[in-house]
Formats: sequence, structure tokens, C-alpha cells
Amino acid sequence: MWGGADKKDALKAIYKSLDFGITSIDTAPVYGFGLSEEIVGEAIRGVRDEVQILTKYGMIWDQKIGKFYFNSTDNEGNPVSLYRYAGKESVIKECEQSLRRLRTDYIDLLQIHWSDPTTPIRETMEAMEILLKAGKIRAAGVCNYNLEDMKTAHTCISLASNQVPYSMLKRDIEKDIVPWCIGNQVAILAYSPLQRGLLTGKFKKGHSFNKGDTRPSSPYYKDSNIKLTNDLLEKLNPLARDKNATLTQLVLRWTMQMPGITTVLVGARNPAQIEENAGALNFRLSEEEMQQINSYLDELKLDLD
Repeated sequence: MWGGADKKDALKAIYKSLDFGITSIDTAPVYGFGLSEEIVGEAIRGVRDEVQILTKYGMIWDQKIGKFYFNSTDNEGNPVSLYRYAGKESVIKECEQSLRRLRTDYIDLLQIHWSDPTTPIRETMEAMEILLKAGKIRAAGVCNYNLEDMKTAHTCISLASNQVPYSMLKRDIEKDIVPWCIGNQVAILAYSPLQRGLLTGKFKKGHSFNKGDTRPSSPYYKDSNIKLTNDLLEKLNPLARDKNATLTQLVLRWTMQMPGITTVLVGARNPAQIEENAGALNFRLSEEEMQQINSYLDELKLDLD
């Protein structure tokens, strides 16, 4: 979905993240059809007790079951269909497969990747309870759950977290999920804080993407929205310079400091990107600076139709 990645660079990126004290590694079986988990497993040999492994379940590609998600291609370029499915026995089987690929005997946080409308939430959470009692996982979370599904899951199990998209350009969770999570002490793991790279300022109208990259189909990457986003970044540039930070670092710092955000998950292809991302840990934004940034965001009107 990102136009290709290199395994050697991925390993080096993980090693570099550990050097900077970034120890939470989020992955999923469906990323590379097992390959991402295998890379993480290789990277953490000898340092397992120093890292937190976050992985997922509920995206099936080896059988037609559950709710159809979308068509893709596997690592050899063969067509494959993906399905959302989180039946109890399937979840337990997926966990065992993840443990094997990750070369570990426990997972710090296991999360359902997407909601499965074909399986009752209570049944899925029953599988989580089984895995918790067996010591296979240390915490159970969800991803991309709406508020009502979160509430249901929380009645079945002590829900640790919800992993959801959140960025300067996508703030809808502030209306309902954020206040509920704060009130119920449930973590929010924010993914795509750079809006799939758009908030780095590296993209201009008419950008040419690599084969397989799905970003051109995103409404955020319309030429008009690229321009509006870059106009926003121009307003933020003086503040970034004042902090001796890059725009990427400023955007990540803002995300970290927003209410309810527990962890910011940032993708990186190589060590250089890790090093830049880690720079967001080196400064803070004052309350006045946060308010100024939010005033710019309130004025932003993207065309997402």
C-alpha cells in the first residue's frame, strides 16, 4: 500500500528506534502476509524484554470467511482476497501463528484489526480472555472501533486501548472516542499522525507515486488538499524554526500533547526517518503554542468528498 519497502532498511529502522528509546513496535499479520511480523521477530532477538510488541488479528487471507474487505496481491504478486473475521477459534489460531512468526512466547498488546460484523463482539472478547489467562497476551485492545463497539467490548473485558487514525487533518475522534477513553482510562494509539506522509510537506500537486502505492486514491491527496495542507505547514514553519525542529517533528509533538493520546505510531522506512521522528521527543509546545496551532486547524477546510 506504500509502494514497496526494503527488509534491510526495516531492520535497521527498528534497531535505530531502540537506540532512541522507542520501544513500542506495532505490526500485524496482514502486513506483508506474515513478513512484517517475521522481520520484527528477527529484530528483537536478544532484546525481547526491552520492547513492547503490538500486533493484531482478524484479517484473513487464506480462506473465504467473515466479511469481505478488499482484493490485494500477495508477496509474489498473486491475487488474494482479504476478509474481516474474528471468530473465537480463529483468533486463538492467529495468535499462535503470530507468536511463532515473532519468535516470542507472549504478545504485549493484541488488537482486533477491524470490527467483524459477522461475529458477536462478546465471542471475540472471550477469545481475548482465554489468551490472557493462558499468558499468551498481556493486554487486549481494539483498532478502528467506533464508540458503541468500544463500550460493548469494555463490558466483556478490561479493554486496554483503541488504535485509531488521528492527525491534524483528521480529528473526528475528539468528539466522542477521546472523552470516553479519558473517562474510562482506555489508551488511544494514534496512527497516521502524518496523514500518510502528507503533513511532512514533501508532497506537491501532481506528485508521482510508486507502483502499488494507494495514497493517490485518498481524498487527502487531491491536488486541492495538498495545496491547503502545504499552506497550513507554511503557517507552522516559523514555530518549527523557533523550536529548532522539522515540520514532521512539530506535527508529531502536537499529536503527542493532544488530550487522550497515549501513544503516537509513526511509520518509518529507514533509520534516517526514525532519527527525524525521534526528534519530536526533544521539545514541548506551550499551551499558547498549542492553541495557536489549533486555531490554524480550525480554519482549515479540506474537500474530502
